[in-house]
Amino acid sequence: MQIAIIDLGTNTFNLLIARVDKNNSYTILSETKYPAKIGKGGIQKRTITPEAFERGLKALQTHLDTIAQYEVDAIHCFATSAIRSAENGGDFVSKVKEKFNLDIQVIQGSQEAGLIYDGVKQVLPIGQEKVLIMDIGGGSTEFIIANTDGVVWKHSFELGAARMLELVKPSDPMQTEEIKHAEEIIAHKIAPLLQELQHHQISKLIGSSGSFDTMAAMIAAVEHPLLDMSKLTSYQISKPHFENLHRQYLQSSIQQRLKMKRMDPDRVEMIVLASIFIKFMLDHLSLDELFQCSYALKEGAIYQIINNKK
Repeated sequence: MQIAIIDLGTNTFNLLIARVDKNNSYTILSETKYPAKIGKGGIQKRTITPEAFERGLKALQTHLDTIAQYEVDAIHCFATSAIRSAENGGDFVSKVKEKFNLDIQVIQGSQEAGLIYDGVKQVLPIGQEKVLIMDIGGGSTEFIIANTDGVVWKHSFELGAARMLELVKPSDPMQTEEIKHAEEIIAHKIAPLLQELQHHQISKLIGSSGSFDTMAAMIAAVEHPLLDMSKLTSYQISKPHFENLHRQYLQSSIQQRLKMKRMDPDRVEMIVLASIFIKFMLDHLSLDELFQCSYALKEGAIYQIINNKK
């Protein structure tokens, strides 16, 4: 059996096609992404703009063209923050059904966090000591505290890189007062997490997908230039290496960042705010390293489908 998963994120629509094997494992056949940017221009107004609406439909058409090249038995679509919080999110879901005959499952933040956990645990061993998983999306950021016994605490905060971009409206490059403003927004928005962390000793920060993938690729380009990141599902990042890249982000313009080796052009605007968010968490947890994990929601969705959890 072959399954396609489409993750309709705020910035990117991600496609994963996999073959399910007899022993309930799976083999990834194809992974592609399309910068739908469905939250752009409207996320703080709780709307999908007409331009974003069209970009979303175009992204799905592109993914369906890819799916047509495979013998796919089922397509599962999951919509996250931008669509679930938009007042016209239901209109987008209806239009997709009408145009493509696709059913979109609009998932809540707690479901999203659960899928991310089921993705991450396939790659990184989670032992008795508690870890904090962080997934920075465009519209929301999911945090999961977990250990070998499972999820201890999880929450989805309506604070992703696209939302921060519209809240802070940073200069290019960012100014000191804007950085401080971003940190204040983070501290306010994730206050329940900071309170919860007082009751837990966190041994490891794991960053799943998105901005973490871009940062890991950029650091590896300098530290391990011969490393083929496409063959890795995780990468260990030391705090000094992260902070060096973080400084480069803060001091650079968009045009300068575009010239950096392995910078994802689709993330060039938001990567600075994502980096500020990551540094905030590293400092708060007093950790000397973080772990990138390329598995997240879509891999968690396949895991749940195979194991009949959905």
